Amino acid sequence: MEYQVFTLPNGIRLLYKPVISSVTHTCIIINAGSRDEATGKDGLAHFIEHLLFKKTEKRNTRQILNYLEAVGGDLNAYTTKEYTCIHASILNPYLNRALDLFEDLVFHSTFPEDEMEKEKGVILDEIASYQDQPEEAIQDDFEDLIYAGHRLGRNILGTSDTVKNLQRDDLVNFLSENYNTEEIAIGVMGNYNFKKLTKLFAQIFSGVPHNTGKKQRSPANTYLPELKRAGKPINQTHCVMGNLAYSLHDNKRTALSLLNNILGGNSMSSRLNFEIREKYGIAYTIESNYLAFSDTGFFSIYFGTDEEKANKAISLVNKELNKLRDTKLTTGSLEKAKKKFTGQIALAEENRLNLIITMTKCLIDYGKADTIEEVFEKVHAVSSELILEIANQVFDPSQLTTLIFEPEAEN
Repeated sequence: MEYQVFTLPNGIRLLYKPVISSVTHTCIIINAGSRDEATGKDGLAHFIEHLLFKKTEKRNTRQILNYLEAVGGDLNAYTTKEYTCIHASILNPYLNRALDLFEDLVFHSTFPEDEMEKEKGVILDEIASYQDQPEEAIQDDFEDLIYAGHRLGRNILGTSDTVKNLQRDDLVNFLSENYNTEEIAIGVMGNYNFKKLTKLFAQIFSGVPHNTGKKQRSPANTYLPELKRAGKPINQTHCVMGNLAYSLHDNKRTALSLLNNILGGNSMSSRLNFEIREKYGIAYTIESNYLAFSDTGFFSIYFGTDEEKANKAISLVNKELNKLRDTKLTTGSLEKAKKKFTGQIALAEENRLNLIITMTKCLIDYGKADTIEEVFEKVHAVSSELILEIANQVFDPSQLTTLIFEPEAEN
C-alpha cells in the first residue's frame, strides 16, 4: 500500500504514507504563497509564516516552541511563491501533539501588534543578510527579469519598505482570501492504524470552518529575453542564464527534468560540471535548475567565477547548450541518463520528511501522488526525439535571458 487519503467535510485532506519506523514525519501545506499577495504587500505570506509561531488563542511563543521540543520533536516552516508549509518530525506516540499544534498555529494565531513589530525587525535583518549573498540575490533578480511586472518575479521576503508597512488587517485578509480549506492538506508518514489516524485527524481538524476563498492568480504571459549587467561590491562575477519553461501540468515536465539532470543536475558528472569545472577549472559552482509552478516554470543555469574568466565560462555554457540542441542523444546515452536519474530519485525517497512534503504537495497539485514506479515509468517513456525538441525550445539562444553581477569598477 503506497498511501491513503481521507477528506473532511470542510475540505481539509489527510494523506497517510505507512512506514515501519518509531519516528513520524508530518506536514501541513497551504496552497498560498507570495504570488498571492496584493500589490504593495510584498513579503506578506512569509511574514505570516513567521507570526504563526508567536501567539495563538491558547499558547504563547514559549509554549508553541516547547510543545514538540519537550518530547524531542522538531518543528519548522517555510514559504515559497505558491505554498506555505509547516513540518514536524516526532516520535510516533506524540503525533497528536504535532497535529494539534498545526491546527492551533494555522487557524488560531492572533498576530499581536508587539510581536509584529519584533518580527519585522527579524525579517529586515534577513533581507539585509540575503542581499550580502550574491549567489542567492542573483537568483531572485533573475526571476524578476523573466517574470517582469508579475507577482512571480517578486522576492518572497519582500522589501524593507513593504515589510515595514504591513498591518494586522493585511494578515487577516490574506488568510481569509487564500487559506482555502479545500487547498490545505496534511501529510503523515509513520506507523499507524489508518482508521484510528482518521479519527484523530477528524477530532482535531473537523471544527475548522469551511473556507472556499478563491485566489486570483494571474498568468505570466509577457516574456522579453534580455541581457543585463549590474555592478556589485563583490570580488567574483556571478551569472544566471535561462528561459521560461513548462508548468507543473505540462506533459513535457518529466523530460525537461531529465534533460536538466543531464546538463547540470545534482552530480559531479553533469555536463556543465565536468566541462567547466573539472576540465577547465573555471567555476567552483556551476549548476542548472528547473522550477515548475502551477501555470508556468523556468529553467536556469548559475555559475560564479573570476571576472576575467566569465566570458570563457559563458562561451563554454553555450557550447554545451548547442550540443544538446544540435545532436540527438544516442540510445545508450539516454539509457545511462535515465538510470542515473531514477537512482537519484530512489535515493531521495530515503529522506522521509522531504518525501511526505512532496507527496502532500502532489495531492494539492494533482489530486494524487505518483508512486515511485509511476515516476520511473514517466522517466523511461522519455525519447531522444523529445529531449531534442525540448532542448531547441528551452535553450533557444534568441530566448535566453542573462543576468550578470560583476565587481564594481574601482574609482
